[in-house]
Amino acid sequence: MPPRLVPSPRSLTRLALAGGVAGAAALAYGAAEARAYTLRHVTVPTLPAGADPLRVLHLSDLHLVPTQQRKRDWVAGLAALAPDLVVDTGDNLAHLEAVPALLEALGGLLDVPGVFVHGSNDYFSPEPRNPMRYLRPDDGWRATHTPPLPWKELSRAFVDAGWVDLTNTSASLDVRGVRLAFAGVDDPHLGYDRLDRVDARADPSADVRLGVAHAPYLRVLDHFAARGYDGILAGHTHGGQVCLPWGRALTTNCDLDTARARGLHRHPADSRPGDAGSAWMHVSAGLGTNPYSRVRVACRPEATLLTLAPVDAA
Repeated sequence: MPPRLVPSPRSLTRLALAGGVAGAAALAYGAAEARAYTLRHVTVPTLPAGADPLRVLHLSDLHLVPTQQRKRDWVAGLAALAPDLVVDTGDNLAHLEAVPALLEALGGLLDVPGVFVHGSNDYFSPEPRNPMRYLRPDDGWRATHTPPLPWKELSRAFVDAGWVDLTNTSASLDVRGVRLAFAGVDDPHLGYDRLDRVDARADPSADVRLGVAHAPYLRVLDHFAARGYDGILAGHTHGGQVCLPWGRALTTNCDLDTARARGLHRHPADSRPGDAGSAWMHVSAGLGTNPYSRVRVACRPEATLLTLAPVDAA
């Protein structure tokens, strides 16, 4: 039997140092990417033939802490896009004193017609968590034991600005001559969604019909698609947050498949435009993370400018 080779103490030290340097480099990269805010542009053919396009800014998952000045400044710059409508799909807060900072960052966007729902991180303060927990199967545990966040103050500020609260309800808006019908639910991740309150079919007289939720759970997506909504907007997934190269998500933190963790897709996944019970679905990868783990890999933080276009432009 050949002699067993035993690494020398110097070799083990070098390996440990190399591993530490590689780990520090990966952490630095992930921290930098979590601050590389990106604007996406997506076209969704949902308007009646011949209609003028409508620009919709989809915001989600800011997880804002007042000291995050770079994020605040970037969000403030979005007002220059002059969108026709803002859709906010929740998880705006990550600090007890975040509401004034958030309202300042949104600035002129609050003068634009808007709709919103809340996510779990609008209701409850974040806490340090092992990021690897997100890669394990969902065991149903939810962090609802932490101090409550000022979501009521946030709701009042949004409503006072003219935005429509879609928490387990329906509403309609006229925007630049386009009539939009909405239905929204409270956070499905916490089980707060009440689908029985938005059980009616989408208004057939509207020009476009949109469902809104924080977390894209299949029961919610199925519900809106089956009731004739043209599109569904959601967030929550962070796009996977820590992804494989080229952005392949490892998890969605809900029961949505990882192939649709972010971006524009159809729901159900195998359906096509024109199929009964089928809808467009846009999932935002969001602009933030848990403030205790501000790391993203192959998944930059984002806001999306959706252009609702006439179906004959597809």
